[in-house]
Amino acid sequence: MQGFLLQATIYLGAAVLAVPLAARLGLGSVLGYLAAGIIIGPATGLVGAETEDLQHFAEFGVVMMLFLIGLELEPRALWNMRQRLIGLGGVQVVLTTGALFGAGTLLGLDPRVALATGLIFALSSTAIVLQTLSEKGLMRTQGGRSVFSVLLTQDIAVIPMLALLPLLALSSHGGGEAAHETPVNPDAPGAKEVEAARTLIENLPGWAVTLVTLGAVAVVVLAGIYLTRPVFRYIHQARLRELYTALGLLMVVSIAVLMELVGLSPALGTFLAGVVLANSEFRHELESDLEPFKGLLLGLFFITVGAGIDFGVLLGNPVRIVALTMGVIVIKGGVLYLLARMARMHTRDRWLFTLALAQAGEFGFVLSSFSLQQGVLAQAEAEVIRLVIALSMLVTPLLFILYEQLSARTAKAPDPDPDEIDREAPIIIAGIGRFGQVVSRLVQGAGFDTVVLDHDMEMVDTMRRFGFSGFFGDPTRPDILHAAGLETAKVLVVALDDRDSALKLVRHARAMRPDLHIVARAYDREHVYQLYQAGANDIVRELFDSSLRAGRYVLENIGLSRFEASELEMTYYQQDRAGVRELAQLWKPGVPVSQNAEYVKRAKALNKDLETSILERLHPRDDQQDEPVETDETVGYRSKDRA
Repeated sequence: MQGFLLQATIYLGAAVLAVPLAARLGLGSVLGYLAAGIIIGPATGLVGAETEDLQHFAEFGVVMMLFLIGLELEPRALWNMRQRLIGLGGVQVVLTTGALFGAGTLLGLDPRVALATGLIFALSSTAIVLQTLSEKGLMRTQGGRSVFSVLLTQDIAVIPMLALLPLLALSSHGGGEAAHETPVNPDAPGAKEVEAARTLIENLPGWAVTLVTLGAVAVVVLAGIYLTRPVFRYIHQARLRELYTALGLLMVVSIAVLMELVGLSPALGTFLAGVVLANSEFRHELESDLEPFKGLLLGLFFITVGAGIDFGVLLGNPVRIVALTMGVIVIKGGVLYLLARMARMHTRDRWLFTLALAQAGEFGFVLSSFSLQQGVLAQAEAEVIRLVIALSMLVTPLLFILYEQLSARTAKAPDPDPDEIDREAPIIIAGIGRFGQVVSRLVQGAGFDTVVLDHDMEMVDTMRRFGFSGFFGDPTRPDILHAAGLETAKVLVVALDDRDSALKLVRHARAMRPDLHIVARAYDREHVYQLYQAGANDIVRELFDSSLRAGRYVLENIGLSRFEASELEMTYYQQDRAGVRELAQLWKPGVPVSQNAEYVKRAKALNKDLETSILERLHPRDDQQDEPVETDETVGYRSKDRA
């Protein structure tokens, strides 16, 4: 027990000291964790053989991370990513494997060893890349979404790779059939995962393996749909906060175990479970409970990677190891850059896509260990491969710094691509500034589903940080409106700051949907008239109601009772709105209102009527005291009342 506490103190202390320093220097938390691992491992020898066992435990942070990512994706959003998954992801794995296979063959490797090496190095580090993308706010860019798609495809590709690697052992190193009888070394890195994956399916025929695999996936999906709600209700009866955390951990651990038993990637299984639960009312509860564990385990994983670097092998032939590491990064980067150009990414997204995925990944440790056990790789080859993987992961934070420098040199950064809108709602809110926020919160608080659009990326990100969903994109673009469900929406709220953009949006929406109800924000009276002619139904001057409330406060504090001030406020409200509706008929586009004689004449008359109405409300005649007051609902400048 004392030894365990000492090791925990060393790991946690190294993280607490190194990570804040790295973050302050702008190097990112990942490089801080890796540096902490190097300091307590190869540099000082404070930790030793237990690092490999600890790394198997820490890899669970990757599994938990993909579960939380899945919670952010609805099934429809995942379906919309299919072109990136199959196109970018699938092609990247195939081309990178082929390029590295060719390079290995030229270096004199046996073709089967070269192919195994290509498969291992084709994978990138899901943990490091996604953590860094999240820290730097790059997940919502086109490059960030493309990087995520490729990483998800790579996780899926681990399954056929595990099936293919034993076939490469038939003649590698003269192993013949004996290669399949090579005993599994229980102390080798990745041996526990591989052995667990084989226990349930190793003696089954191919068709049975397929059925078991599909059955496991079906169990995860059905359990997420039908069991989550009753289980959460059962837990809720105890009214203990820690039980929610325990349940979240139980879900992730049990799914990971099930996936390992049928030979699937635990990360893939938990990601699928997260997608299934993305629409659940318990999504935010799970996120808040599991987020601290994910961060801590990922940090521990990065420390073990740094502590596990064998500098003895590196110092034995430093030129060769460094050259191999740079060769892998350059070859992978070349393939990625080519794919980015084919996908017509912008310059900044192209560099992000290239540099973020150029390293090898943590699944490479599992594949290299499995290849060693199956007789595909010799011990010396496996050691070199694992060292190259670790060094390339260590270089990754520096590649992100290089990306930032390249981005800064770009003359003019292109606007980020709009988000992929993966759902529709009966209410579309265009604009989420100080006006649209109030509308959105009121409508959503009442239980109505909305799709919120805004062309300000910073505003959308801020809204997301406070737990409100929204999509980045220009609401005036027809394709954005179409994706948001304009054809089926019932209400469109135009809350844009820009006057011309608001007019453009109202005109387009009215042309596409004559039956759509449009509520529009107006800057001033002239803007009201423009929106009226463009086809808006309800038009709200942005300062009108607040100005009336301020006037009522003045009246209350100057001597009138609260009732009297409220009555005068309502009188002004009714008279002014009715007058605006009438003046809208006289307004002429392109003619200043001061030069529109008919408009000026009627405006003066309406002002006189307004003053008279206010005085009569304040000092009513005896024959008017019992007259009913016209309600707010009967007055307004709406298209349905134009006649």
